[in-house]
Amino acid sequence: MKVVQRIALMAVSAALFATSMPVQASTLDDRVESSARNSYVFKTYLQTDDIHIRSVDGVVTLTGTVSDDSHKELARESVAGLPGVKKVSDKLEVKGGHPVQNSDEWLKMKEKTTLLLHRRVSGINTEVSDVKNGIVTLRGEAASQAQKELTTEYAKAVEGVKDVKNEMTLAGAKASDTVGQNVDDASITAQVKIILLYHRSTSALNTSVTTSKGVVTLGGKATNAADRELATKQVRDINGVKSVSNLMTIE
Repeated sequence: MKVVQRIALMAVSAALFATSMPVQASTLDDRVESSARNSYVFKTYLQTDDIHIRSVDGVVTLTGTVSDDSHKELARESVAGLPGVKKVSDKLEVKGGHPVQNSDEWLKMKEKTTLLLHRRVSGINTEVSDVKNGIVTLRGEAASQAQKELTTEYAKAVEGVKDVKNEMTLAGAKASDTVGQNVDDASITAQVKIILLYHRSTSALNTSVTTSKGVVTLGGKATNAADRELATKQVRDINGVKSVSNLMTIE
């Protein structure tokens, strides 16, 4: 009888274990989906896009439509950085299709995104009004001459841009400031990766990015000390970043 009871107990235990695994997986997937929807990137930059998030055992599938390629990249990178995510299957479609790489339309998209992610310039009040043959024209309002000059600096730093004509007026516009806001680590990492990807001096760098409580750690290699310092400067001014630990080595 004892043998029979032991076998029966083992069978019950195995059944309970088997039934608990789907529940645990479901809880994890629900948490991943909720975290993505409530992340800073989704609530701030992607709120007007039609993005559907589905997680199954940590494998996340993104479907729907976004306004441009930068939103597609932001969505993918922010989800990939969430705890519990094993893989991201990006099936998002861009409205109107993809612009030709390095075309004026492509540069315009990168300019808008770059200015939006930096907190010391006003991406909302800056209009990338025209891009022609790699020459960018900026209009809108700046809070100060210093902000206007910084906007020009960031705009010129985008890979593929030949020159920038800054026609912004000084009208007391307020810069975007997220100091004190709760920006989640996955959103910070996504923003950092996009900025480094678009920048002319860092886009080709093999840079790893991790974020913990707003502190960004950069790893990998830089071609020289100037590029290494430039990466630090760019990342330090991204929304939500508290400090930067640059562990990149010089090739």
